[in-house]
Amino acid sequence: MAGRIRVVVAKPGLDGHDRGAKVVARALRDAGMEVIYTGLHQTPEQIVETVIQEDADAVGLSVLSGAHMTLFTKVTDLLKERGADDVVVFGGGGSSRTGTSPSCSGSEWPRSSRRVRPL
Repeated sequence: MAGRIRVVVAKPGLDGHDRGAKVVARALRDAGMEVIYTGLHQTPEQIVETVIQEDADAVGLSVLSGAHMTLFTKVTDLLKERGADDVVVFGGGGSSRTGTSPSCSGSEWPRSSRRVRPL
């Protein structure tokens, strides 16, 4: 990988809280990465299109709405369909007492999201 790492930071779904995503975006930028922030209320299709258009190396998803299992799976499936399954997918969001939030152990992730790495 030549040059700076390009990372798309996205807020999928109806979740309107973006402070954490902006903090992560700034930290990545401060670490020397090029960051493309999509803004709020993006569909998985919009996120994947941005990843493809920006030739991103990674995509970070911030989900606080509780729909992370559905949204992460959809994004990873769409990336695979578009031939971009080499894009690293990472994510974060609110914690959950059920242990199924993006901050949980990797064993909680669906099979199709093996490339997703919890923070």
